Amino acid sequence: MRVHKALLSLFAILLSVTVSYAQPSHPKSPHDTVKTKDLTITYGRPYKKGREIFGSLVPYGKTYRCGADEPTMVTFAKDATFGGKPVKAGTYSLFAVPTEKSWTVILNSELKMWGTDHDKHADKDVLKVDVPVETLGTPVEQWTITPSNKGITMEWDKTKVMVPVKF
Repeated sequence: MRVHKALLSLFAILLSVTVSYAQPSHPKSPHDTVKTKDLTITYGRPYKKGREIFGSLVPYGKTYRCGADEPTMVTFAKDATFGGKPVKAGTYSLFAVPTEKSWTVILNSELKMWGTDHDKHADKDVLKVDVPVETLGTPVEQWTITPSNKGITMEWDKTKVMVPVKF
């Protein structure tokens, strides 16, 4: 009987150690889904962690996946305008080419790719819009996308951009 209890205790300890190693308490870039009535955005949310973000970790003039891991997905529940350009209802991957003063924000119809593979699928770009950069006084620690009745706002570090969306 004592051997049985000892084996059960050992098994419980090994199982708890295995589970704690297999499942980190918090992912490095947790994923989030944010919504309005007509807009749903799913994306990875990396942290700044003391790094210089735009112009360094995210180089100027190169395509950025607007999050971590897989591409950010934007779903329009109905036809809309995105940055003043018409877009059909549906789901699109979201990318941007940041510069110091403006970003070119891209909707792409390819949904099955790794987040950094946009350039291989640029022929599936649905539209591109240029939006100005706003410099923030207080850095934003975690990449944040916020949909509203005015559009989609993206913020990280000292940078903020907003793409107008109308339904």
